[in-house]
Amino acid sequence: MTRHSLSLLALAMLAVTAHADEGMWMPKQLPQIAKPLKAGGLAMDPAKLKELTDFPMGAVVSLGGCTASFVSPQGLTVTNHHCAYGSIQYNSKPDRDLLKNGFYAQTLADELPAAPGSRILVTVDMKDVSADILNAKTLALSGKARTDAIEATEKSLVAACEADKGHRCNVYSFFGGLQFQLIKQLEIRDVRLVHAPATGVGLFGGDADNWVWPRHTGDYSFYRAYVGPDGKPADYSKDNKPYLPKHHLKMASSPLNDSDFVMVAGYPGRTNRHRLPTEVDFAFGWQQPTQTRVMGEAIDLIKAETAGRREGEIKMAAKMQGLQNYFKNLQGQQQSYDGSDILARKSAEFGKLKAWVNADAKRKERYGADIAATESLIAERQAITRAELLMGFMAPALLNSAHTLYEGALERAKPDAERKTGFQDRDATRQRAAQQTLERRYDEQTDKRLVAHFLAQYLAQPANTLNTAWLNALGLKAGQDEASIRAQIDKLYAGSKLSDTATRLGWLDKDAAAFKASDDAFIKLAVALNDDYEKRENRDKELAGKLQKAYAGAQQAMIDYHASRGEAVYPDANSTLRISFGKVQGRTPGSDGSNWTPFTTLRGIVAKHRGPDEAGGEFNAPAEQLAAIKARNFGKYYVKSLDSVPVNFLSTLDTTGGNSGSPVLNKNAELVGLLFDGTLDAVISDWDFNPKMVRSICLDARYMLWQMSTVDKTTRLLDEMGVK
Repeated sequence: MTRHSLSLLALAMLAVTAHADEGMWMPKQLPQIAKPLKAGGLAMDPAKLKELTDFPMGAVVSLGGCTASFVSPQGLTVTNHHCAYGSIQYNSKPDRDLLKNGFYAQTLADELPAAPGSRILVTVDMKDVSADILNAKTLALSGKARTDAIEATEKSLVAACEADKGHRCNVYSFFGGLQFQLIKQLEIRDVRLVHAPATGVGLFGGDADNWVWPRHTGDYSFYRAYVGPDGKPADYSKDNKPYLPKHHLKMASSPLNDSDFVMVAGYPGRTNRHRLPTEVDFAFGWQQPTQTRVMGEAIDLIKAETAGRREGEIKMAAKMQGLQNYFKNLQGQQQSYDGSDILARKSAEFGKLKAWVNADAKRKERYGADIAATESLIAERQAITRAELLMGFMAPALLNSAHTLYEGALERAKPDAERKTGFQDRDATRQRAAQQTLERRYDEQTDKRLVAHFLAQYLAQPANTLNTAWLNALGLKAGQDEASIRAQIDKLYAGSKLSDTATRLGWLDKDAAAFKASDDAFIKLAVALNDDYEKRENRDKELAGKLQKAYAGAQQAMIDYHASRGEAVYPDANSTLRISFGKVQGRTPGSDGSNWTPFTTLRGIVAKHRGPDEAGGEFNAPAEQLAAIKARNFGKYYVKSLDSVPVNFLSTLDTTGGNSGSPVLNKNAELVGLLFDGTLDAVISDWDFNPKMVRSICLDARYMLWQMSTVDKTTRLLDEMGVK
């Protein structure tokens, strides 16, 4: 396979025939697309963007699910409000409601530890390790043996990489397991919350305005990275000092206007543009509609169970925010897909690929079997998903915790190199943080309701499709109703002490024998179900090994087919560092039939404001902000053509989840905004890019600075950022 594979660099050297704004490009590819970058308006040398440790890429960091960037020499880091939401929530209590009122640390000493497990990851190296992963011995294997061999090599590469203390290394696959890259990142473990605006700014519009334009959301917050006295990554300590990054972004020195060049650097999570038609059909024909229904029910149940209980609302806030965001995203994707020709076009293009393969005997011999096997194996995986999707929603939170704890005990009995990924010594800190975080994100009343509801749905499925191990362990039977299920699980919850944080943490160091001897209800259940977990894990590994071989071959066929037509193929997003470029641009018409102008202003905040009691309090701007707007206290952020301060802007940037918090840069790589959303009718771009529709919603940095200076008076931070 590797003998025939095109390198990512070679792929980038092909002619770029896609739409000018399409593509989430790896930094190393950018010199090869220098012409469209320069034509789009980039003022700097595109070659400078490929260097991960130079400016500006050295200032862009990952939060492990979101993106952020350094904006001062003292490790001050800006990201989205919704990316810091978990830390704001974790530090909130009814008598100190940071979610509602916001937070500003007047001094370094006032900065609060972020939620346990929070990380700032600075990418320092990226190396192609395809030849190591897919060596001759591994290529001869199939099924679980192949999966195990790949994992063993990955762990060996990671261990060697992490011999450089203070770094986190991971292997990422590209093109369905065709190629592999080893990413090395400086792992900053002491992360502190510095500033977050009130919910009425950071989450203005709430779920009602999520994925919607026009938008008026101040989606920003600030962290700070800290290191030990020796300047190296360290756990939280009062003796730690701010990290001194080699590079940080500066605020734009010139105003941002309609049609200006912009680019975004970040860590987009996942796109599916290279998926086979059968995968597209399954996703939109069953999987995503089912997920949407289930998540909608979960959202309604959480609202009902926490109504009138502010403590419960705070504990469930992070989960609720994530559910609502993904729920609406999937709704938008489905609405765009239904009635479209996406599947027909994907099928036609796949038909052309297969015709190209079959037209040549050598190509047919090389690719034919892999393409056929891929389609067959995907069908097998889809059958498993149909049977088990609900299982991801019906497990009690404390059972998930108990299972992880027990699995950790089993793995610790093995040599570190032989342990499962996620349970090695390198993962101990993260495991502990996950158990600590549960303290502020577990509400028993809500958890019980969710578990009983989805267990009842699961048991209503045909009896021959149910997992008998689960039924036997829980003492349940097919067709059982929610009320009787609730009576049984009440006993389960009452028989466990895992809701106590100290008790949970105490299990981190116990051996398997202690788990087997325990009379804690959730520990006993985890032990009883472990064989089933292992059985299903091994089944999935067997399938994954077969799929890796076949899918990689099918992806190679796709790459070579496009190469025969002189077309570049960028890899789907996979949480690694990427750059997209485009311009500030509205849309005519927008999805609502009106013309979408590229900028919104402070006037929209006043127009949308409804107060705390209407529309669920989602349009409740702070009184101080409304007063400043009414007084036209705009300062230097006033834009004459808008007769106000710009709040959000639209761009043609190609982005997806994980790009949240990404710095939006102008032609000189100066910070002009933060990427935080897409429009609802364009989120289908995860599967199908449409240049006429795709728009990304960005926070205008001028609004952030206006709010910080005029309303929240964050003078210390503005001075630190060099804003006068």
